Amino acid sequence: MAEFIKIYPDKPSEAAIAKVVKVLQNGGLVIYPTDTVYGLGCDITNSRALEKIARIKGVKLEKANFSFICHDLSNLSDYVRQIDTSTFKILKRALPGPYTFILPGNNNLPKEFKKKTTVGIRVPDNNIILEIVRQLGNPVVSTSIRDEDDVIEYTTDPELIFEKWQHLVDMVIDGGYGDNVGSTIIDLSEHEPVIVREGKGDIDIL
Repeated sequence: MAEFIKIYPDKPSEAAIAKVVKVLQNGGLVIYPTDTVYGLGCDITNSRALEKIARIKGVKLEKANFSFICHDLSNLSDYVRQIDTSTFKILKRALPGPYTFILPGNNNLPKEFKKKTTVGIRVPDNNIILEIVRQLGNPVVSTSIRDEDDVIEYTTDPELIFEKWQHLVDMVIDGGYGDNVGSTIIDLSEHEPVIVREGKGDIDIL
């Protein structure tokens, strides 16, 4: 059964963050708050954990559209091809924030994602997940746990999330109530930005 851990977003406890990082390093799955809906994620370098998330979501791993949560834009060159100045300016304006940006992937993508030409990048405005990624030292692969058929509360109340997910994951973080609106998804992989989904992030940043 999963561990339920309370972390305060204003000043996340170092010890609590270290505990989460250890779970991720050991191949565990963690549910955590972002600046939009709660997310389900694992260490990007752990193949077994990636397979587990794909199974839970009912998708083939190589076809899954998971996003990568980075601590800041300095992680970008690890997985993203060189981007032009105008694209970088958009990212700089929008992040950290409630956006997922689709960018051209490079050859360093983990082997599970080698066939993908693009990658979704998130830098949420939430201290808890940003601290986790910073201490982990590499991105967390992330997918939202929003369930279209479910009562909206399931996506916002960490206790209800724990009730539903406790046997599927290793840890659920209570970082306070989440949102029930996903991130705005913007495709920047071609010459012109394309809005894939309008969510919480304001599209005026373009």
